[in-house]
Amino acid sequence: MGEEGSLLIIVITLVISFVIGITLNHFWPLFFNNYGTTLHVIPKGTFGWPLLGETLSFLKPHPSNSIGTFLQQHCSRYGKVFKSHLFFSPTVVSCDQDLNYFILQNEDKLFQCSYPKPIHGILGKVSLLVAVGDTHKRLRNVSLSLISTIKSKPEFINDVETLALQILQSWKDKDQVRYWEEARKFSFNVIVKQVLGLTPDNPQSALILQDFLAFMRGLISLPLYIPGTPYARAVQARSRISSTIKAIIEERRRKHVVDGDSKKNDFLEILLCVDTLSEEEKVSFVLDSLLGGYETTSLLMAMVVFFIGQSQTALDQLKEEHDNIRSTKEKELLNWEDYQKMDFTQKVINEALRYGNVVKFVHRKALKDVKFKDYVIPAGWKVLPVFSAVHLDPSVHPNALHFNPWRWESDEQISKKLTPFGGGSRCCPGFELAKVEVAFFLHHLVQKYRWEVEEGEQPIAYPYVEFKNGLTIRLHQNST
Repeated sequence: MGEEGSLLIIVITLVISFVIGITLNHFWPLFFNNYGTTLHVIPKGTFGWPLLGETLSFLKPHPSNSIGTFLQQHCSRYGKVFKSHLFFSPTVVSCDQDLNYFILQNEDKLFQCSYPKPIHGILGKVSLLVAVGDTHKRLRNVSLSLISTIKSKPEFINDVETLALQILQSWKDKDQVRYWEEARKFSFNVIVKQVLGLTPDNPQSALILQDFLAFMRGLISLPLYIPGTPYARAVQARSRISSTIKAIIEERRRKHVVDGDSKKNDFLEILLCVDTLSEEEKVSFVLDSLLGGYETTSLLMAMVVFFIGQSQTALDQLKEEHDNIRSTKEKELLNWEDYQKMDFTQKVINEALRYGNVVKFVHRKALKDVKFKDYVIPAGWKVLPVFSAVHLDPSVHPNALHFNPWRWESDEQISKKLTPFGGGSRCCPGFELAKVEVAFFLHHLVQKYRWEVEEGEQPIAYPYVEFKNGLTIRLHQNST
């Protein structure tokens, strides 16, 4: 046999060995484990194809107010808890209310946050989203303290309302707008003002927004660090945003030295006084605040307007509530007491969160063998609690596939029934700020306008949620 023949045999042998290795590694957890007992077994399911598993089917786009074909078929065949192979890992998927709650309440005891490595590459290792253990606790404590200080302060509330009025004023001569774009503009203006003290016309605001859009596109892209790819651009954008934030921090410190009384009422001012965070953690904290305050808030605003636009009864009651609040005031701005009167508004927001599903699922992994009811979740396996499956479960929410704000007249077990921002020690700390922004924008929107959603519009889960056509709405000014 010649040299070329020998080389060919070697190549074929290597390829076959590689394929066998991948296949064995993929199916090993199924055939070589001692987890099952007579009382507890690994949930039923399938691992799909080697390497990819069932990831592509799991991530297939579908309307966000449905659970999608993959979950429908798997829940029908295997039950609400099943095994799969997702994101290159053996996985237990939970569409069960009790198991989801159990997972969220046992963070760092039985389960731990475990996002795919490429997410770490964009967000950074000390991001609140991916940090675990003591680092997460320290970052979260700072976040909760900061938000509790800010949320009811007149400066924050006045800024939110003023920026809402500016957006609505820009619609004066328009009969239709791309609402999701307008919501993003509003939420970005609010968050850069509250976090960094920047106004919309500040050149640094435009610079941050440009980089931030590249950053967001990379979060939802194929994780290939090749020059020119969205992922590579996102990593580079994060670096530029970090540099901009560091420059703002240094400028703020310099002004403090020159003029000790030149303090502002924003996140950054409070953050600079925190001694428990490193410089890197402070920069990452600012970036996390921008991310949460921009994308999540604007999407919630869009969800509310989308669903309310299709429910005249809900819109009428919402307008009545805000008319009543406005009738007790002249031209003065809203305050925290007014926000606390927005009872039906809160029900509308809760229902939009339930029915629209801003966050479909979160990533966790089992720290040890976990026994729950008749199941065992092996140590090291990924665990995906699917929030949307519980939100759209008719056994939990009667008539679940209908938008019905009145279902929240009772707050019974709301923490188990509604988990749009996660739960337990990793519940999003800024959710109350998002609700304030949405409520204040709605206050003026429903008094000025009625609207119709463009036919065929739909929120689509990729699993991140987008509106197919940008949520174009036709505006009709209210006569009174």
